[in-house]
Amino acid sequence: MSSRAIPVQLRKVIGVANYQFGQGAGSILFDRTVRIVCSRKTGRVRHIYRGKRLIATLRPTDGLLALTVHGAKILLEKMESPPNVVTIQSDVGEFIMKNGDVFAKHIVNAPDTIRPSEEVIVTDEAGQLLGVGSALLSGNDMKYFKRGVAVRVRRGISKDQ
Repeated sequence: MSSRAIPVQLRKVIGVANYQFGQGAGSILFDRTVRIVCSRKTGRVRHIYRGKRLIATLRPTDGLLALTVHGAKILLEKMESPPNVVTIQSDVGEFIMKNGDVFAKHIVNAPDTIRPSEEVIVTDEAGQLLGVGSALLSGNDMKYFKRGVAVRVRRGISKDQ
């Protein structure tokens, strides 16, 4: 069931985005023109589109948003200091763009506020978007550890375009 967002649904996804990505993120990501696709069985919000592009999915397991590359691009462009941005070495960017996971030894910077299983945006040192995924380590541990996977990349930019 797909339709233009009704006010109750729009308030819900804006509230979730504000909680997850910081105050103001909801109104940046979702405006009155977004289209919401609901589950046929439960009637709950599942996918949020802007135009023809999917920008986020509301995960049924925890009620939080899983961003797509397009949603991450919107946050990076319009937010002054976007949250949960993990910066990696530029020389491994090609690997990440092809859905490769981010290893701790390649991380240049990560906010200390990141907790495991949070949604993160992966960029290179120049600030170019490489992908989106889920943190496996806290932000502090990402900078401290020198081995292991720090971010499980769900979608690299070359897969989405």
